[in-house]
Amino acid sequence: MPAHIISSEQQRDRMLHTPIPKLIVSLSIPTLASQLISVFYNTADTYFVSKLSTSASAAVGVVFSLMSIIQAFGFGIGMGCGSIISRSLGNRDNERADRTASSAFFFAAAVGLLICIAGLCTLRPLMRLLGSTETILPYSESYARIILLAAPVMCASFVLNNTLRSEGEAMLSMYGICAGGLLNVALDPLFIFVLGLGVRGAALATVISQAVSAVWVMTFLTGKKTRWHLKRENLHVDAKIVLPCIALGLSPFVMQSTESLIAICFNSSLLRYGGDMAVGTMTVLTSIMQFSNMPLQGLTQGAQPIVSYNFGAKNAQRVRDAYFCLLRACFTYSMAIWLLVELFPRAFILIFNNDPALVEYAAWAVRIYMGCSGIFGIQIACQQTFVALGNAKTSLFLAVWRKIILLIPLIYILPHFFADKAFAVFLAEPVADFGAVALTSFTFYRQFRRSMRELEGAEATGER
Repeated sequence: MPAHIISSEQQRDRMLHTPIPKLIVSLSIPTLASQLISVFYNTADTYFVSKLSTSASAAVGVVFSLMSIIQAFGFGIGMGCGSIISRSLGNRDNERADRTASSAFFFAAAVGLLICIAGLCTLRPLMRLLGSTETILPYSESYARIILLAAPVMCASFVLNNTLRSEGEAMLSMYGICAGGLLNVALDPLFIFVLGLGVRGAALATVISQAVSAVWVMTFLTGKKTRWHLKRENLHVDAKIVLPCIALGLSPFVMQSTESLIAICFNSSLLRYGGDMAVGTMTVLTSIMQFSNMPLQGLTQGAQPIVSYNFGAKNAQRVRDAYFCLLRACFTYSMAIWLLVELFPRAFILIFNNDPALVEYAAWAVRIYMGCSGIFGIQIACQQTFVALGNAKTSLFLAVWRKIILLIPLIYILPHFFADKAFAVFLAEPVADFGAVALTSFTFYRQFRRSMRELEGAEATGER
């Protein structure tokens, strides 16, 4: 283990007294790096598998939807238990942190096992549902079978990495993910070409790499220098622990798991009104939006342990400082990206596609699609702070409000009010963003003030 690991009291002093901007940067940068490396897993598989055939390459894309679902479960459980662990450590309740980490880890592995069984029992129809044609099906089945067998490890790995970040050790989490990413790049050509395993080799490389990351984290969490520990006696599903984790994790789960559903809604409408060009444009716009939002996710995941830890320690002023620092950073970044996209749309499009006809079509579409992305930093800062404070109901409602109540209906409703139907479909995104930010800002202003008043009262009376 790296030599920089500090003691419990040193870490507590760091979380409670280090200047907020410096602390957010120190936790956000490795978190963002971890996200980029995670994206790199699938990119590496796609690159090497594409050397086999077009059908094999398409199979990786099909199975990626399945991997996204597995990751959404692990990420949601991890974010939920991470918030509880940070608040417990801030309140010096290490026993609760131990029980939460161990029970969430066991539950995530159990969920992964259920996904594995369900997926293997319905493998062929599942692959067809996700978009496999007859030529793609043999490749997607081979790839998905191995991914499903490793679902328990993948779910548990996401929980382990999120809970490690919850105690302020984002750098250690990044080391494990980085080691897995480098191993994946090394194993892909070895398994695919040298050993002749084809797409199964790519799946094995991904699974082994993620298992190595999980073992790295477990080595630390079962050692002596962690603030909480994975303990055998706590490795069971405790409803009193798991249910709050699920409740808090539902918001990030909805945010991640509905991406495929929203893509289907956009593509079906655009295919009807704009044909293949509009659908191809949507693929590019989605990529631009996802990559431009990564730093926002890094910032919010980096700030979450700080907000939760200080909330648990009853330090209201520091919770305020952390939130407003996060809000300023997210808003500044999202406005900067919005301005660059509006001024130089072709530069962003060319990163993902250089077809002249598509670039011209997408140049106006991206300006519409990302028309309100400048204020989206407010949405993500407020929503993730609700998770950090343990406000599960509001966080979940706001996630559902934006994606399910607003965006999906707008994709089908707006074309009835505009002559340019494809324009109307692209317009659904900024309209939903504006409605989401408006309600989130109003809700957060009221509930955050009330939470801080209650925290100040607890701080004054010395309650734990």
